[in-house]
Amino acid sequence: MDEELSWQAVQERDASRDGDFYYGVLTTGVYCRPSCPSRRPLRKNVRFYATPAAAEADGLRACKRCRPLENRADRRTVVRIEQLCRYIEAHAQDTLPLEALAQRVHLSPFHLQRQFKAVTGVSPKQYVDACRLRALRQGLRGGSSVTRAIHDAGFGSASRVYERAATRLGMTPRQYRAGGAGVAISWAVSRTPLGLLMMGASDRGLCFVQFGDSEAALQQQLRSEYPEAVLEPMGDAQRAPFQDWMRALAAHIEGQPPARQLPLDLRGTAFQMKVWAYLQQIPNGELRSYTEVAEAIGSPRAVRAVASACAANRVALLVPCHRVIRGDGSLGGYKWGLERKRTLIDRERAAKAGD
Repeated sequence: MDEELSWQAVQERDASRDGDFYYGVLTTGVYCRPSCPSRRPLRKNVRFYATPAAAEADGLRACKRCRPLENRADRRTVVRIEQLCRYIEAHAQDTLPLEALAQRVHLSPFHLQRQFKAVTGVSPKQYVDACRLRALRQGLRGGSSVTRAIHDAGFGSASRVYERAATRLGMTPRQYRAGGAGVAISWAVSRTPLGLLMMGASDRGLCFVQFGDSEAALQQQLRSEYPEAVLEPMGDAQRAPFQDWMRALAAHIEGQPPARQLPLDLRGTAFQMKVWAYLQQIPNGELRSYTEVAEAIGSPRAVRAVASACAANRVALLVPCHRVIRGDGSLGGYKWGLERKRTLIDRERAAKAGD
């Protein structure tokens, strides 16, 4: 073990080294993961250990903040889980009981559940469902019948698919296959201090909130998401709720949280939904790094996947991906432009400082 490199990992709270080693703090009597958020100790008080057992042999106890004994995954386990993911992706249409998956990686079902979630952020069942849902989307888009696409994707019955339709497809499989046919989406465009903003809503809630350079470009983006849906400008019947929602978004742009929770119609993988749910919990005026988000959702190694989930967000402001930055303090990416991201962050911070 290279103690200098290990100490550097502790100073940087490098989550990628979790499981490689543990560090003990002699003055507090605890041992931690490298990514532990606790206050950094003095170097002279730190000892390094290859395993929790070695630390406990020195009389140290597990830290209650980073909980090094929970969701622990060493590099060998990570490789096993990654190989299992590839296997699931290739055989998602087959029956994949937890016991059979556990045997493939030589773990008990209990430990597979814990280790799989530690590495990927979701359970094996959620990963299987996500792979099947992806295959279902591909089948529906490829022109397969609904029944054939459901069967080929590995779903045992159509009822299971329809149970997930509202939260995962955003519509029924038949509507999805038809590019949104039969789904009515009302939209409105408003000019804001950050440029044009289009809001689109299905009967389940807001499904499209995006900035653009022109109304035509925004309509094209909405059309690409729902190529066969019935897209209609806001009518008189929807005028009042749309105006309320637009006022709430205007408050967001000015740095204030909306006065009430707006209904959302989000569609994504299990991991994306988990990231988006966490982003909605970040307090107004505060920021998180991609690494901190990954750690908070229990997937410290999934930093790139977190960044991808932010990029896949279709609902600006209400899923506040602008509050996520790089670990070095730089802004990172933002699909609607870094200048907008900087402005949103500055306004939220100013509003919080004025409270």
